[in-house]
Amino acid sequence: MAKASNLVIVESPSKAKTIGKYLGPDYTVKASMGHLRDLPKSTMGVDLKNFEPEYVPVAGKEDIISELKKAAEKVQTVYLATDPDREGEAISWHLKELLELPEGKGKRVTFNEITQKVVKESIANPRDIDYALVDAQQARRVLDRVVGYQLSPLLWKKVRRGLSAGRVQSVATRLVVDRENEIRAFIPREYWSLDVTLERIGKPGSFVARYHGDARKKELENEAQVQKIIADITGKEFTVTNVKRAEKKRSAAPPFTTSTLQQEASRKLNMTPKRTMAVAQQLYEGVDVEGEGTLGLITYMRTDSLRLSNEAMNEAAGFIRHRYGDAYYYGKHHVFKTKSGAQDAHEAIRPTHVELDPERIQSSLTREQYRLYKLIWSRFLASQMANAVYDTVSIDSTCAGHVFRSSHQSMKFAGFIAVYEEGRDEEAEAVGSPLPDLQEGDKALASKMEKEQHFTQPPARYTEATLVKAMEEKGVGRPSTYATIVSTIQDREYVNKVDKRLAPTALGEVVTGLMMERFNDIIDVEFTANMEQELDDVEAGKRNWKEVMEEFYRGFHQEMLDAEQALEGKRLKVPDEVTEEVCEVCGRNMVVKIGRFGKFLACPGWPECTNTKPIVEKMPGRCPKCGSTILKRKSKRGYAYYACERGAECGFMSWDVPTDKDCEVCGQTLFKKSGRGRMKPFCINESCSNFLPEDKRGYYQKKTGEEAPAEKKPAKSAAKKTTKKTTRKKEGKKE
Repeated sequence: MAKASNLVIVESPSKAKTIGKYLGPDYTVKASMGHLRDLPKSTMGVDLKNFEPEYVPVAGKEDIISELKKAAEKVQTVYLATDPDREGEAISWHLKELLELPEGKGKRVTFNEITQKVVKESIANPRDIDYALVDAQQARRVLDRVVGYQLSPLLWKKVRRGLSAGRVQSVATRLVVDRENEIRAFIPREYWSLDVTLERIGKPGSFVARYHGDARKKELENEAQVQKIIADITGKEFTVTNVKRAEKKRSAAPPFTTSTLQQEASRKLNMTPKRTMAVAQQLYEGVDVEGEGTLGLITYMRTDSLRLSNEAMNEAAGFIRHRYGDAYYYGKHHVFKTKSGAQDAHEAIRPTHVELDPERIQSSLTREQYRLYKLIWSRFLASQMANAVYDTVSIDSTCAGHVFRSSHQSMKFAGFIAVYEEGRDEEAEAVGSPLPDLQEGDKALASKMEKEQHFTQPPARYTEATLVKAMEEKGVGRPSTYATIVSTIQDREYVNKVDKRLAPTALGEVVTGLMMERFNDIIDVEFTANMEQELDDVEAGKRNWKEVMEEFYRGFHQEMLDAEQALEGKRLKVPDEVTEEVCEVCGRNMVVKIGRFGKFLACPGWPECTNTKPIVEKMPGRCPKCGSTILKRKSKRGYAYYACERGAECGFMSWDVPTDKDCEVCGQTLFKKSGRGRMKPFCINESCSNFLPEDKRGYYQKKTGEEAPAEKKPAKSAAKKTTKKTTRKKEGKKE
């Protein structure tokens, strides 16, 4: 067999596997496993005089580098096929430098979708590395390194050791803190509603109308106004003064961008942005589909573009007409305008093969892959479908000069809604109850009046979805960074999730306050958005990246000097998080403290009271033995288990996770399998007809007669070392 004369390098083994099946024996495809060269971890790695970065091979990747070097030496051409974005371009450049590829031997190829056609076309039309893209990524990397490595030590000295600061993450945290301050400062305003049930005079049928105003729309501000209107209309006739019937059309949402995919997956699938991008990466790189082989199922998932190829829209048109009929097709290519300022480097996120509907390939996908693929497939298909059409009716009934309005809408034609309907962050507008066939001049009497007091509500805390949306709207970050930013601010404990919404921690508020006082530019939303624009200018070849760094560092360095001088000898205290747990010794509410081994509860009365206890998480459901609360605990090895709060007195514990659902037969709490995968709840009550035995709960079961694999005999050198260590331990014990 002839040796391959071409080497293709991608980031991941799954991507290598997919592409390898599309190329012939003349191509060897290998994975770099991500970055192979980066800034050093232990030092700044950037010369602050000229901003020259010092790149070093990534620790632990020596074998991969050696293997790729040997493979590159044996071939004529090396195709650098990393992801089609700034970071992918930088990885390709680092590979070229590491492998010492001469000009002409290293060629750059990108795949917007990993299909046989696109892969072969890209390989046939390689290009040189785009150094403007590389410079834009270098600028971002160096910028974030300089900010992080200079700000973090300041936080260690002035707030708490171990903290870290990031350029864009700090702005995201500020958004959450600002929203919390808005909520605290919010003053609710009173308003009232008045609904009347109207019985038609001389005709059957009743309907409900809500107070709308008089000559113009008016809001009821207090109960006195409501009572005056009730007095005006009591016992008097209502006349239908206006009947407005119309047809309302609703257009489909555009196909997904990175931001909208993360938002919708959060709303509909309860997936975090980080998890959404991980699963989307799997769908992009390729999945083994039964009967089809390995296929990349979606286009590249880091994009801010709404553009679709003509070929994709033609395929969607044919599929819609065939499956749903001509009436359901939009009638022409439905083109969506990409917002100004978007990079528009890639198409919108769509399926690579629209004929592969989710149900057809469900058996080849994991549950998460199926649900996300279905979301992407449905959204794309719906974007090329006809508008949904509704019949709407609005009726005004007048009494004593007061106008009451009734409205209703009903679907006339489903259109795109037959496939997909966009999720909403807020509650959908009520469509109203069906109305009788009313005509102008019809008379009615009020049979019932209902008044209700309301108060305006503060703005809601951000969810992960709405925070991503806010960052996109304000120009903070880019599609490739949203998921990382949202997960980082939670990992650093600047933000916590409370009832699925993001709230700042005391630590997050203290750090944000310090940043706002001393580093206003770094944490300013507009400044950060402008910096993103400057990076885009570097990518477009309009700016030199080192000049951008020099301009930024001049102001940042002065802010660092001013902050160190102003905070000389000061240390900022982070307020303790007060819990509802009461100290059994002195009765105070215990607070959360952080020690060497993580968080724990402590009495705030220290040193008079030294009581401490571990933090336990209360779970839904009830103990199946005694009905008490179930607590989540950790074993000595760090594994989570679930036990009754009464401990040894009750004795109940389980590795299965309690849920908030009860068994419909015995009424006891249902449990589910721990970890990922199928999460169908089951009953653990052995006396219940619904009981599911342990061996059927989906955990790995050791087969009968199965033995542990024989241990490999250690090498002589290792055996000698082990013997010496053991001898020393024994001697130590004797002493």
